[in-house]
Amino acid sequence: MSIHPGKGNAVHSFDGLNMSLGSLPRLSHAKSRSISPENITGQKGQGGKATQGTRLLSDPLRRQLNHWYGDGSWPEGFDSARELGVGWKVSPSVMIGPGETVDLAQISGSGAIQHIWMCVSGPRQFNILRMYWDDEEHPSVECPLSHFFASGWGNIGTVCSLPICVNPNGAFNCYWPMPFQRSVKATLENLNNEPTQVFYQIDYALTDVPDDAAYFHAQFRRVNPLPYKQVYTILDGVKGRGHYVGTYLCWGTSLAGWWGEGEVKFYLDGDEEFPTICGTGTEDYFCGGAGFGRDGRYVEFNTPYTGLSQVINPYARFDYYGTSPTKMRFGMYRWHVTDPVRFEQDFQMTIQALGWQGKMLPLEDDISSVAFWYQAEPHGLFPTLADKEHLEIS
Repeated sequence: MSIHPGKGNAVHSFDGLNMSLGSLPRLSHAKSRSISPENITGQKGQGGKATQGTRLLSDPLRRQLNHWYGDGSWPEGFDSARELGVGWKVSPSVMIGPGETVDLAQISGSGAIQHIWMCVSGPRQFNILRMYWDDEEHPSVECPLSHFFASGWGNIGTVCSLPICVNPNGAFNCYWPMPFQRSVKATLENLNNEPTQVFYQIDYALTDVPDDAAYFHAQFRRVNPLPYKQVYTILDGVKGRGHYVGTYLCWGTSLAGWWGEGEVKFYLDGDEEFPTICGTGTEDYFCGGAGFGRDGRYVEFNTPYTGLSQVINPYARFDYYGTSPTKMRFGMYRWHVTDPVRFEQDFQMTIQALGWQGKMLPLEDDISSVAFWYQAEPHGLFPTLADKEHLEIS
């Protein structure tokens, strides 16, 4: 017996979301769309129609760039195809002036963002990504690009995980599914003192979204230095129903010696002094062991769900008694893709800054993080984002 696609054999229509190798053969009426500087609306048949690469620039920035570069000598992608004409890579990037914010995407309808690619000039910690779902007033995502893409210390290495990939050279990729019912707005703010050039593409599907699909959230925090004997809060103030799906953590040490004895704690649905889930140590939560080391050295690693993706000064020797140099910097991720932490009413997550020098030692380190979670809206207000000086890499 032969089965013919599209002739009533399927019991349920496939919405084209939650893609995997197993779902690839299934047909769907979802509409594939993509937003980039070559098609800023994502509309059907509107790609590659730009007549000049400066169409997304503000007038003050256009005048400033003309002053800096002179007509016809702008950076790559700005009028460089003027002799070839429409359709020949006229507008592959956006230039954002100092202190300016641009709309990367505005989408109407229901569907889900399935992939984001970005390549950005300048210090990425000064480029702030914000995302708004269904006409909400306050962003559900507010985060420096460096941290959102698990590259918080500025040295752009390689990240090989399922939701986040960073490929040579500084190519940021995000695969977190981001469903929406009515609309999306994505913006990028430039806190740099110079213009930032942004190449990007946002790939999405327009389709029906299940009623139980929660909204994607990402929140940045930093404390530098952490006060003595205080815990670092990764996320709190979350109200409603949802599940926690990932942590990116940057850790800058202030003392020699091992720094990762601190426990990670999840406070769920009314927990007060004591949490429901309590880990056994920092490297344990990030699925490493024995100080992330082998043969007296820190070892970077990348896996689909966990990684120590950044070690600044990776050849420094270490042990538990103080021979690690000070000012070590580490970037690590833990994605709860197969083990999300679910909550019904409220959620809080903390980590202790705890070292070891023959005994447990509270630390006063430079710690920053991004918490990733899904929840039903509305969400609580985020803490005020740090200013430019506080985002500097120390």
